[in-house]
Amino acid sequence: MRKISLVIIITASLFGASCKKYLNINTNPNSPTVTNPQLELPLAIVNAASLTSGMNDYGGQTVGYSANAGGYGGFGASWTYDYPPSQGEGFWDAGYQTLENFQYIINATQGDNTNGNYNGAAKIMKAYIFQMLVDEFGDIPFSEALQGGANFRPKYDSASTIYPALASMIDSGIAAINAASSANPIVAQSDPLFQGNMGMWKQFGNSLKLRLIIRASAAVTFPNMTFSSDGFLQQDAIVNPGYALAQVGSGTQVSPSWNAWVTSYSGSKSNSAWVPATFVYGFYDGTKLSDPGRGAAIYFGWPKDSINQLGATPPANTLTSPAVAGAWYSGTGSGTGLGNAIGIMKGPNMGEPLMLMAESDFLQSEADVRGILSQNAQTDFNNGIAASFNYLEWGPGLKSWNEGAITGGAISDAAAYQAANSTSYLANFSLATTTAQKTEAIITQKYIALNFIHGEEAWSEYRRTGYPVTSPLVINNPYGSMASTQSQATRPDHLPTRLPYPASEAATNASNVPQGISIYTTTIFWAH
Repeated sequence: MRKISLVIIITASLFGASCKKYLNINTNPNSPTVTNPQLELPLAIVNAASLTSGMNDYGGQTVGYSANAGGYGGFGASWTYDYPPSQGEGFWDAGYQTLENFQYIINATQGDNTNGNYNGAAKIMKAYIFQMLVDEFGDIPFSEALQGGANFRPKYDSASTIYPALASMIDSGIAAINAASSANPIVAQSDPLFQGNMGMWKQFGNSLKLRLIIRASAAVTFPNMTFSSDGFLQQDAIVNPGYALAQVGSGTQVSPSWNAWVTSYSGSKSNSAWVPATFVYGFYDGTKLSDPGRGAAIYFGWPKDSINQLGATPPANTLTSPAVAGAWYSGTGSGTGLGNAIGIMKGPNMGEPLMLMAESDFLQSEADVRGILSQNAQTDFNNGIAASFNYLEWGPGLKSWNEGAITGGAISDAAAYQAANSTSYLANFSLATTTAQKTEAIITQKYIALNFIHGEEAWSEYRRTGYPVTSPLVINNPYGSMASTQSQATRPDHLPTRLPYPASEAATNASNVPQGISIYTTTIFWAH
């Protein structure tokens, strides 16, 4: 199975020979090897994409996207949720290391309108990474973090105070972009996310701020719940610095998710220990909803995949991942001939999405329901489904935001899907008559859209809302429960609530690490 570590995260972000200047990440921004923000920004963005890919894997195992295959052992805490301090250490270390790079850019450009675009982009990305850490660990070092040698033992800030501060950080980033002079624009070569399109950066910032507000405004007060006039994401936010199939020694690297779940650059199979979870499969095979279009786009063996419930131990050599590729690859071929597919695992040159347009649409739909926005909830809901089809139906070579425009085929496929499920309010929003039903429909469709793309976000949304509904009956209920059959969690849903603090913090910052934390009962401040 995939075990994430700092080494894996960082090495997974290597890419094309033409971009070798981005291959090494700084560990000390007070003595950087990269001396200007133009070189630092793409490196930090690529490492953020690798971190997101690893977070997806963890989230997918927890929220009912993936389960163990047969014939393998050593799943340990993935089955029991008895997480040791090392469970999230790679995320913590890589998260803060990447934050150091964004902080270096901010320090180098603060108050300098010539480099205002770099300052703004770095602040938006800093908020993106910090939110991921808060969502998994709760209280974390924030106000005293990222000071290098000036403070080796930063205090822990309350998670409930960090969230509003992140929203303000995004506002500051958008303001910096607006104030930036035209003397030093971000060029495409320095921006593997939006190729220097600052309007898209601001839409990304608005979408991230909306995510913060949707997740936490029921628990904390945000001083500013308005958004810039730039609007929200109109395309998927995809990082692609030039991932490609490569020969050994060339310096080129396949995308992190492809490397983790399909093949390495040499064509060697990456992972056979995981198969789709029965829980999520039910949203495709007709048990809960019927969705053969997206099912076929996502899964290698559709509609006869090997599926399982996490923790179940089938006999050896049964329920195995497909022999020629990973279960989430829908194309053909073998070895280095794999690729050029639609779905989730598209090819070695596929981009890594930081945020799907579908998620942004569903956030807007929930904001409409809650009165945060004054748009049309049903329209935004329908747009989210269409955007999900659109992302899956595009091939692997997405490098820039303008390659992902919604196609007529995706719109018609989404409409056909909703027509086929017209009697369920989970797909037909007009049937959702209460706020609870509307919220369940939105979060369930978001869960489907994020399937094995952003498992960490689906996991956070489940913890916040309780959707999609999972049964307290675990044994012999694989379609009904996303929990492991070997769970040691004490909650009614038999799921954990968070990751433990890393052992490294206990060793180096013990006086500040929160005490009495339980991975089964201590919830993040916005969770139900």
